Amino acid sequence: MSERVYACDRSESAALERMLKYDPALDNTIDAKRLMEIQNDRYTGVIFARQQYDLREARAFGISSDIYYLYISANEDFLNRAEIRFAHDFKSVKRADKESEAKVISFIREEESRGNAGIGAIFG
Repeated sequence: MSERVYACDRSESAALERMLKYDPALDNTIDAKRLMEIQNDRYTGVIFARQQYDLREARAFGISSDIYYLYISANEDFLNRAEIRFAHDFKSVKRADKESEAKVISFIREEESRGNAGIGAIFG
């Protein structure tokens, strides 16, 4: 799996969060034909709810900024298609600069490690 981090303006963060959580397979208002169309579309077929992601304010990662960072862990094909969707659906969602990306990825990995250690202590 590859990891990438994207930056998003606060003004688009709520719309981004809605898109991330949405899974058309769980939407009972969509019929089977429309579901197939969505899954085969290069924009709407990118379903984030099935990937590992984390959307947080920059301050949560110790970065002083008024933006949100989106961390995604997925295969390269998915990430490349996700970038196309971001460009199509959002004005502000762009790949984070290398320094911010490294900081966010390090923070997420550290947090996961602490979580895994906690689970190990419980069941240890």
